[in-house]
Amino acid sequence: MKNMLVMLGAFCALLFQAACETHEESEEKKVKYLVTNPFLQDTTFVKEYVCQIQAINHIELRSLEQGYLQDIFVDEGKYVQKGQMMFQLLPVQYKAEYEKAQAEANYVEIEYKNTLMLADSNVLSPVQLALSKAKLEKAKAELELAKVRLGFTQIKAPFNGFVNRFYARAGSLLNEGDLLTTLSDISTLWVYFNVPEAEYLDYKQSMNQDNMLKVRLKMANHQLYEHTGVVKTIEADFNNKTGNIAFRATFPNPDYLLRHGETGTILITVPLRRALLIPQKATFEVLDQKYVYVVDSNKQLKSRRIMIEAELPDLYVIRSGISAGDKILLEGLRLVRENDQIEYEYQDPKKVINSLKIQAQ
Repeated sequence: MKNMLVMLGAFCALLFQAACETHEESEEKKVKYLVTNPFLQDTTFVKEYVCQIQAINHIELRSLEQGYLQDIFVDEGKYVQKGQMMFQLLPVQYKAEYEKAQAEANYVEIEYKNTLMLADSNVLSPVQLALSKAKLEKAKAELELAKVRLGFTQIKAPFNGFVNRFYARAGSLLNEGDLLTTLSDISTLWVYFNVPEAEYLDYKQSMNQDNMLKVRLKMANHQLYEHTGVVKTIEADFNNKTGNIAFRATFPNPDYLLRHGETGTILITVPLRRALLIPQKATFEVLDQKYVYVVDSNKQLKSRRIMIEAELPDLYVIRSGISAGDKILLEGLRLVRENDQIEYEYQDPKKVINSLKIQAQ
């Protein structure tokens, strides 16, 4: 009798526990989940492109003749003016050649004048006069060549710009063509960035000569460059390996903040008309693909893969996968599974967006 009472007590306890669990499950099923709709709105988003910054004019300065580097009149990183003396090669040999050519030209000129006087007196023939004149012209040409070669020993700045690193020091023996330094005119910058084919076509169809594309530049320190650039040039051919084409934006650089060879990010603001927007928190990932839960007419959850057009703060612009009429699960995505039937509470998309802005603050 005692054993029967014990068994009956245990059975009652199991029934009570089962009843409690059934009650808890019932309570869980009564939880209402928050759902909303995608919504259509005109907006803009910013596209980013890695870019390379180059000086509008960047050249190498090389030795035009063989000789010893006698003097350096500038320093690395300094600003030079057009025509300013930068390097001097030892000019002794070339100066001597110039003086020799000048003396030869003077001698031949005197000889020509004497021949001209005799030809006027019919002592010498016109042929002899012509030969003397040709000899004089040859001497003058050699003098001019010697003058040019002497000038090659003086290397001057061809334009205003900044001097880069020196590749030779005073006293170095230079061969013809040896690199001395580079010179950069950075008063204006050319910034190159690569654009995919589809975006290139969008740009060409929406822009014209009177409405050039304006861009901003985010520098390597993640700060915005204060001046706006304009896309003035596009390369002629696409890169067959990448499917991209290079755009060139021109930026003013009056304070010489940016230098040749820097990198950054080009920012282009793109307008979107009637963009389909959803909160980012309404999505989940499976194998790097984005999904949402759509609530059907039977209140069942169906996962739907979506394609993202652009990313905005707290929002995604949807390219495909859902429409404005779909109801999507906004919260509790980790608490549900495919085909679960839920009770939900609908919240207007504008109210959802306002709550996202408040949370961001």
